[in-house]
Amino acid sequence: MDIDQKRAALGTAIRQRRESQGLSQYKLALMIGSSKSHIWRIETGRVGVGLDDLARIAEALDVEVRELVSF
Repeated sequence: MDIDQKRAALGTAIRQRRESQGLSQYKLALMIGSSKSHIWRIETGRVGVGLDDLARIAEALDVEVRELVSF
């Protein structure tokens, strides 16, 4: 799996977890101090996720980072 596929897989995992909790991209963005467009770019694999953002996302979704990074 190359880096683009890993980025896409991470974005998919974040989106699925977010949607399963009934959160909008806007609400997740507010929870982590980011923007809706940044969440969209993460979920679509257009940008990489820094460790700080990944930790904030995992905390907001009440999961361990390793649950999102399963590739």
